[in-house]
Amino acid sequence: MSALQPAKLLALDILRLAAYGLRARPLRVVLSALGIAIGIAAMISVVGISTSSRAQLNQLLSELGTNLLSASPGTSLFGEAATMPDESIAMLGRIPEVMEVSAIGALPDAKLYRSNRIPASQSGGLAVYAARLDLLETVSASVAAGSWLNAATSTYPAVVLGSRAAARLGIGRGLIGQQVWLGGRWFTVVGILAPVSLVPMLDLSALIGWPAGERYLDFEGDITTLYLRTDPDAVETVRTLLAPTANPEAPNEVDVSRPSDALAAEAAADVAFTGLLLGLGAVALLVGGIGVANTMVISVLERRAEIGLRRSQGATRGHIRLQFFGEALLLALLGGGSGVLIGALVTAGYARVMGWPVDIPLWVPLGGMVATLLIGGVAGLYPAIRAARLAPTEALSVG
Repeated sequence: MSALQPAKLLALDILRLAAYGLRARPLRVVLSALGIAIGIAAMISVVGISTSSRAQLNQLLSELGTNLLSASPGTSLFGEAATMPDESIAMLGRIPEVMEVSAIGALPDAKLYRSNRIPASQSGGLAVYAARLDLLETVSASVAAGSWLNAATSTYPAVVLGSRAAARLGIGRGLIGQQVWLGGRWFTVVGILAPVSLVPMLDLSALIGWPAGERYLDFEGDITTLYLRTDPDAVETVRTLLAPTANPEAPNEVDVSRPSDALAAEAAADVAFTGLLLGLGAVALLVGGIGVANTMVISVLERRAEIGLRRSQGATRGHIRLQFFGEALLLALLGGGSGVLIGALVTAGYARVMGWPVDIPLWVPLGGMVATLLIGGVAGLYPAIRAARLAPTEALSVG
């Protein structure tokens, strides 16, 4: 007569047993799942916010273009400040791939104040530049209030303020037409710029017309920075030609840069910072896994009588292992699912507040759930094996 074969547990049976074991201890289950949820939510939020930020940056670069180049005088072989020829703008405009060229010239001795009663030492760090009329189109800037300089106002004491410069001077949209003390005389504010993403130094600047600088502030016409837009497919070619064209006699004295590279560097810094925060999220996830293990070990100790009774009724060690292993996985799954949902909501909320597109890569929630199940499985493995090793008589006597 053959021995009776033990019944096999179906996946649905294991799920029911695991759910029953968790429902019997709701508070402990919630606290343990919360540990997992915090770790997963932290990881989802960090990655989601970072990718959403980069999506916003890519969208901004797409709108502004990455074909803006700038050139400024460097230093001579003797370490002295170099200058650019007055013909630089015209010479660069002859390059076929160059679409627009503009320039600004610094007036270091011209200080900007809200009124003539402010002490000279309190200039607020605001810079003053003479600007070409085509500067806005070249650097993809726009006017937030008032108007930009034109052929008429560029010859008179009129000034356009950068966004941060206007804020420091306390001049808002409704104060267009007010006067400011610039270079020892009154200038009328005719406009305020919106933030200039590709050339942020303009945000802290006051811009006057090139002729007005020469007429009122003894500006000698020295070029501080050249800006040029190129054919998007010829950026590197123009970058190579820029220095020798702008200053043929001393191309080594011209510093060439690509303003969009600064935004790309910002994105790279965000990646490094994201790595650090992901490490913190991983630590939180590990702590959550320890919480699951602790819950399952205590559960085994408290349920010895139940284990002994099930063993005495024919449950095998494999059945017991599967029951407690299933409880650990289900507990981790509850925490992981909650964490994914919380992390997605946090990312979406933060992105909406910042005005960014919401970008959560598919691999992030999938990876979070896989990590959760792995941690839950590892955390529940030892308690499951320990429960299965209990002999029926030992477990019943303890119970």
